[in-house]
Amino acid sequence: MDEISLKALAKINLGLDVIRKREDGYHDVSMIMQTIHLYDRLNIKKIKENNIKIETNLSFLPVNENNLIYKAGKMLKDEFGIETGLSVKLDKRIPVAAGMAGGSTDAAAMLYGMNQLFDLGLSRKELMDRAVNIGADVPYCLMRGTALAEGIGEELTSLPPMVKCQVLVAKPAISVSTKFVYQNLVLDDESNHPNIKALVDAIKRKDLKDISDNMGNILETVTIPNYPIIAEIKEKMIEYGALNALMSGSGPTVFGIFEDEELAQLAYKKLREQRLAKQVFLTTIYNNRR
Repeated sequence: MDEISLKALAKINLGLDVIRKREDGYHDVSMIMQTIHLYDRLNIKKIKENNIKIETNLSFLPVNENNLIYKAGKMLKDEFGIETGLSVKLDKRIPVAAGMAGGSTDAAAMLYGMNQLFDLGLSRKELMDRAVNIGADVPYCLMRGTALAEGIGEELTSLPPMVKCQVLVAKPAISVSTKFVYQNLVLDDESNHPNIKALVDAIKRKDLKDISDNMGNILETVTIPNYPIIAEIKEKMIEYGALNALMSGSGPTVFGIFEDEELAQLAYKKLREQRLAKQVFLTTIYNNRR
């Protein structure tokens, strides 16, 4: 095999809680991760020159060692002494810096693709063990589906598949610094923590209404006061029929859960007309594992 084409799928957080700040500066979290059918496409091809070349449809993305695709490729090349080079064409569709693991899922696809191209024989767990060195979300992006993420996000427990439903995704024309959000997060007795256990129970019972009722993201306490447009988009989604709407990750992307496909399509049309968000997508839950 000299070439492989892969879909790198985005994620949303159905629930995101921060337990505590650790001594190493990271935070212990408890999150429900969910893959959705919104994706980038990577075309990975062997080349003679012993380097990694990245081309992308977005001119502002780095194509050097600052790109997670490059870091993933170099890591496996170094470990296995691979002298064959790689050309990667990235068709970027997932919103950038949006709380949807866009960079992490591209890195995961690179790891998976190289394992196939060079017949490295690594199991999914072995790939995931290496993936954490690139970023906390990369192991999950290799795993995909519905999962509870703990620790800094790398301790993963597979959950039963999420109920199939429509997901409306909207990213406003703003950028949010994850570092800023975590630095300004206040954790005290007044903190309103989402009930992750109740959310897990609802997922196991496949009760979409209860899942929606228990969705929550503690990082909204920082991001929304600084970027009120996020709250406005959430309110519009609920007004247009979403069972609930939530910010994904540290933002600024908002997603809404819809039980009815026609209602979701109408909400998608209305939200685009409102021009509150720069990018709007209507997609579905994706439950397949790698």
